[in-house]
Amino acid sequence: MNRRTVMSMAAAGAASTLFQGTTAAQPAPKARNVVLVHGLFADGSCWTQVIARLQAAGLKATAVQNPLTTLPDAVASTERVLGRQDGPTVLVGHSFSGMIVTEAGMHSNVSALVYVAARAPDAGEDYTALAKTFPTPPASAGIVFDGDEGRLDEAAFLRDFAGDLPEATAKVLFAVQQPFQKTLLTGRTTHAAWRSKPSFYAVSTEDRTINPDLERFMAKRMGAKTIEVKASHLSMISQPDTITALILEATGRI
Repeated sequence: MNRRTVMSMAAAGAASTLFQGTTAAQPAPKARNVVLVHGLFADGSCWTQVIARLQAAGLKATAVQNPLTTLPDAVASTERVLGRQDGPTVLVGHSFSGMIVTEAGMHSNVSALVYVAARAPDAGEDYTALAKTFPTPPASAGIVFDGDEGRLDEAAFLRDFAGDLPEATAKVLFAVQQPFQKTLLTGRTTHAAWRSKPSFYAVSTEDRTINPDLERFMAKRMGAKTIEVKASHLSMISQPDTITALILEATGRI
């Protein structure tokens, strides 16, 4: 895939429903770095298809290996990666890692934030309480614990987490699923970077892991530039062109 092809993918994003929010109206510094953070039931490899496309566009892309232990641990891991970037950087988070993006996004190198079917709490907000104001998504019933270590069972993973992926692909992703610690879910952000940084949001309209209406609520509240993608929770794998186009827009290079 050459650079011209990747840049043209920005136009492909027009196939998604697009909204303009107040925060996104603020121009971001042009960035050549992208840092991507994974959420629950995954590891950094979930970003490989997007990373390949970003690299083809001439960008430096780095995936954080989120330890999934505590929120402060996860934020610290992300901040270490951000500190190694050489200038303005777009910080991208999927699912739970929207918590991390919201906190670590205050880093001076971060020029813009991209949320992919992600949590987007306000500072100090109880995300669990917020989520309970919307219907509970089906995947929640598939979370199982071995002591303090949690994971998603295979049936829920295939049906509710990766429902629009080929079964063989979904089973490989299930095999590399990284368990999380219960303490991770108790953390609250102390800052909300989306209040001061340009923000972008990709809603997954077929999401069975986070309620799509909750995603829409958070995106609207933050004033994010928002697209709606007909995808499962794993839109960056099932529709990497569309997600890459949104990230490219956040870099300010197109």
